[in-house]
Amino acid sequence: MSPLWTSSEIAEATGGTVHGAFDVAGATFDSREVGPGDLFIALKGEATDGHRFVDGAFPAGASGALVSADISGPHVHVPDTTLALNNLAWASRDRCQGKVIGVTGSVGKTGTKEALWAALDRSAPGRAHRSVKSYNNHTGVPLSLIRMPRATKFGVFEMGMNHAGELAALTRIVRPHVAIVTTIAPAHREFFASDEAIADAKGEIFQGLEPGGTAIIPYDSPHRDRLIAAARPCAANIVTFGLGEGADVRAVYVVRGPKGGSLVTAQLPNASLSFTLSPPGEHWVANALAVLAAVEAVGGDLASAGLALADLGGLKGRGERHRVRVGDGEALLIDESYNANPASMAATLKVLGEEKIDGRRIAVLGAMRELGPDSDDFHRALAGRLEEAGVDYAILVGREMEALAKALGGQVKMAHVPDAASALPLARAAIGPGDALLVKGSNAIGLAALVEALAGGTD
Repeated sequence: MSPLWTSSEIAEATGGTVHGAFDVAGATFDSREVGPGDLFIALKGEATDGHRFVDGAFPAGASGALVSADISGPHVHVPDTTLALNNLAWASRDRCQGKVIGVTGSVGKTGTKEALWAALDRSAPGRAHRSVKSYNNHTGVPLSLIRMPRATKFGVFEMGMNHAGELAALTRIVRPHVAIVTTIAPAHREFFASDEAIADAKGEIFQGLEPGGTAIIPYDSPHRDRLIAAARPCAANIVTFGLGEGADVRAVYVVRGPKGGSLVTAQLPNASLSFTLSPPGEHWVANALAVLAAVEAVGGDLASAGLALADLGGLKGRGERHRVRVGDGEALLIDESYNANPASMAATLKVLGEEKIDGRRIAVLGAMRELGPDSDDFHRALAGRLEEAGVDYAILVGREMEALAKALGGQVKMAHVPDAASALPLARAAIGPGDALLVKGSNAIGLAALVEALAGGTD
């Protein structure tokens, strides 16, 4: 197999100088992730300098390093490693002969990215590439491009933002043939004056489209026309997806599956497809429609995509499900601990309400961060969602959840605690055989540790 990069290719892309020739099979800027054959990129950040960890990268298996300081060991020396990171990403994109897809949105972008990768990899095994985890910012996107093998047929890249202008910069590096916006919701409202401003910022993804490119837009969004207007100057094709009559890619038939997912018949511009979707919830039906729209746009295999959607598992922190031993029985633990905003809270509480269970519905809800001056209103509005879902007991975590605690009054049995550590013993005491327990909140609240403790039986 050919290497991911040779030291001479790295030097040519970055304008650096080689000190000891080497080849690499991977790349990282996190010293904790260094593996055999990796390129370690020593970035200088606000909190720390990656050059401090170079000495440990080589014993961990790194084949070489990209640095701006004098070190021992094979390396490429550059004046600025952050600039070099971007230049190497540009070189990776330039050499790619495959189709590239960019995904953004307030909700669902990571799940859609993973589902799209699975759909494309099904028909082109080993030749589909995607950004891992949520590497979707100004350093994660370039790194994901750098990791793209030179023979990639399909590349899928997640792009995030919390300020205007960020997506415009990222999409011009990715230069997608297809750009997807999943959902517009009041996430990061602390940094935006309105939902319309968020839609405008998400619409920046279309600015990087390659000539002849396709924009994929949520038909049921109240911001549909705004997104279409943003896409029109940049896209040769605009495709909408959704449940509403008139969407280009539409679910004409949806029924809950026997194992909690959905049975879906989708109508596309040039095909019809019936498939099983394993993750539950209407929001996942919308994600799947966006996936099918993208697969068709890049000339992928729709039948293989349908098979992949049936095999999707839950993502850690984003819908992963655990069967937890409780007493003489089991309970369902739904892990949505990675992030939360009003739209994703509503979607996952609806899923909890639709679960077919013998016991109670319990929700551990962490505060939603970065919602700005309307934060209390957004938290209060969850009271109706909890009631609609038939939640029997809610454990509310974080200062911002005080507004919801007051709104609930005595309508739903609940407890309000300051942090995840305080919530754990309450969750342990509450859950019983046949119950379903949902854990969801902004990542900063730290509810992932609670999930790990409940799923793994740790303290």
